[in-house]
Amino acid sequence: MEKTMYKIRLKKGDTVVVLAGKYKGKTGKVIATHPSLNKVTVEGINIVKKHVKPNRVNPQGAIVEITQPIWVSKVAIQEPTSKKPSRIGYKIDKDGNKTRVFKKSGKEIK
Repeated sequence: MEKTMYKIRLKKGDTVVVLAGKYKGKTGKVIATHPSLNKVTVEGINIVKKHVKPNRVNPQGAIVEITQPIWVSKVAIQEPTSKKPSRIGYKIDKDGNKTRVFKKSGKEIK
């Protein structure tokens, strides 16, 4: 089976809004992107409890909370001024540099 790499316009450090599911309306920072899975890991979103067998770190074993990736289609970047979700587009300036822009306002993403 061939792994497909998806084009994820979000980057590490972007503030995103969850659009669907259990965490709908919540915001968080992107910790990591997973282009092969078409998912992103967002801080404080999709936290699950995982049972860990006893090991050197946890001699007793434990139940640890870890953050799982969420589908990229369920999140949208948050515009800093309006605090509303927006899609991401690209603009090429006269020097040939490609920059990300908010689709709603047309402002550049810093």
